[in-house]
Amino acid sequence: MLIIGLLLAALAAAFHVFIFALESLRWTEPETRRIFGVASEADAETTKPLAFNQGFYNLFLAIATLLGIVLVLSGLATVGLTLVFTGTAMMLAAALVLVLSNPRMAKSAAMQGGLPLVAIVVTAMAVGIS
Repeated sequence: MLIIGLLLAALAAAFHVFIFALESLRWTEPETRRIFGVASEADAETTKPLAFNQGFYNLFLAIATLLGIVLVLSGLATVGLTLVFTGTAMMLAAALVLVLSNPRMAKSAAMQGGLPLVAIVVTAMAVGIS
């Protein structure tokens, strides 16, 4: 069951790497603007520094989670699980902030926070069982 939780955490991390790429590397491209509801190229240029920073935030959450997974699999369960839970919990918290600040973003928040939530539940159950 722990492996399933770690796999879900890895999928959540992969999703956040994807978001990093959109926000930090592809922000002004038409497809990315459509995904995030940015009305024009001028608006994308104006918000580009903010998106760049936010993208790296997502990347760092993914890195922390992936490092935690590697550490768990290497036998360093305490520090590894701490990183996995911290990374996925912050992903979930960011999704909650998104939906609470703008209920119209519920679908995006669910995409952002769904996998981290399931990863937390499954991993916590696995730790509780062992």
